[in-house]
Amino acid sequence: MTTSSKRIAALIALFYSCATHAQETASTLPDKGDTSWMIVATVLVVLMTVPGLALFYAGMVRAKNMLSVLMQIFIIFCLVALLWATYGYSIAFTEGNSLFGGFSKAFLSGVTPDSVVATFSKGVYIPEYIYIMFQLTFAGITPALIVGAFAERIKFSAVLMFIFLWFTFSYLPIAHMVWYWAGPDAYTDTAAATAATETAGLIFQKGALDFAGGTVVHINAGIAGLVGCLMVGKRLGFGRESMAPHNVPMTMMGAALLWVGWFGFNVGSNLEANGAAGLVFANTLLASAAATMAWMSVEWFMRGTPSMLGAASGAVSGLVAITPACGWSGPMGAIVLGLVAGAVCFWAVTSLKNALGYDDSLDVFGVHGISGILGSIGTAFVASPALGGTGVYDYVANGFGEYSIATQLFNQCFGVIITVVWSGIVSFCAYKLVDAVIGLRVDEDVEREGLDINEHGEVAYHD
Repeated sequence: MTTSSKRIAALIALFYSCATHAQETASTLPDKGDTSWMIVATVLVVLMTVPGLALFYAGMVRAKNMLSVLMQIFIIFCLVALLWATYGYSIAFTEGNSLFGGFSKAFLSGVTPDSVVATFSKGVYIPEYIYIMFQLTFAGITPALIVGAFAERIKFSAVLMFIFLWFTFSYLPIAHMVWYWAGPDAYTDTAAATAATETAGLIFQKGALDFAGGTVVHINAGIAGLVGCLMVGKRLGFGRESMAPHNVPMTMMGAALLWVGWFGFNVGSNLEANGAAGLVFANTLLASAAATMAWMSVEWFMRGTPSMLGAASGAVSGLVAITPACGWSGPMGAIVLGLVAGAVCFWAVTSLKNALGYDDSLDVFGVHGISGILGSIGTAFVASPALGGTGVYDYVANGFGEYSIATQLFNQCFGVIITVVWSGIVSFCAYKLVDAVIGLRVDEDVEREGLDINEHGEVAYHD
């Protein structure tokens, strides 16, 4: 071969090498549309927490305790954000065992602007930093939900210590059990799929579906809230004094912000800006509207008047119920799920709560716990193609597989039971430890005068 021929051959080889590298790079290059949407979705979930949840809760307490609730939610979000970056993301979303991840990405080690994570479509990725921040917002709002259960009588220092323990030993392992998997690209054939599934979280391995946090967020927080209100005890004067919300318009504004932010919560969990995201959007909107109407109607019939507080609570109950099912339900299934959630949650925060006598101040268990359980179990029904759902995608066959309501119902119940038991045990132990170290409850004089002035040295309103 002549020198010129060798040069031509070398150039051809270089060309194909560069072309191959370019194809490999392009195959993992995130789509700018998906990336842009995930940035917006992350901001929307921040909006859910501060100010959405903060205002929703603050309006429901008495004026003397308004700032304490705002402060707890604001600081919890900041605390958890730092814990998430240091070790939380690594434990929840790296390979370890079926209960916990590892520490390979502690302090976000190895994460760069070029790092990517899988979505739910083969060959489609988003930047890892965006995914980390998106999941951070879920980790931030979940423990913030809990404080509504024991509002108006718990020490601020006790809240922070409890959240640190609960986040570490309840939120992170349940998030890993439900959401950690190897990604769709690992499911190339039956053998590969089996091997990949064995590395996933326990609840994922069992086939339980949770699109955006029915178990991880709402049941998890709802059970922690129930255990908390029982262990902290009832507010002074509970059942004898008026403890009506001091600012219902504020609660309505908070509920509206929660509803808007929930589109980031649910639709963002799709991880891609595509037709499936449109379905999730429709389901989220319709379920909440249906639950609002159901709650209002039942309340109107039972009490003679429909209340704004009830309508706001109904909207949230519908959002909670559709959260685990939103990626698999059809729109009509979402409406049915919302109707059931609105009616049942009204019963839970009135009849059930009164019958059992517990003081869940802002109905964390009655709305998030009950509706989370309803939605998680109901997913088995509304996901069925026979009932208008999508069914479950088979990544080996590259299409939707056969669907059995009975099988899926068993899987959903497994996920619910594991979450209830795990959160209950961790919460009980965490409350006990906090009580032993610093005490859970403020003094009676502090509770009577109000947590705002005593715990934070300020008041929300001046005469």
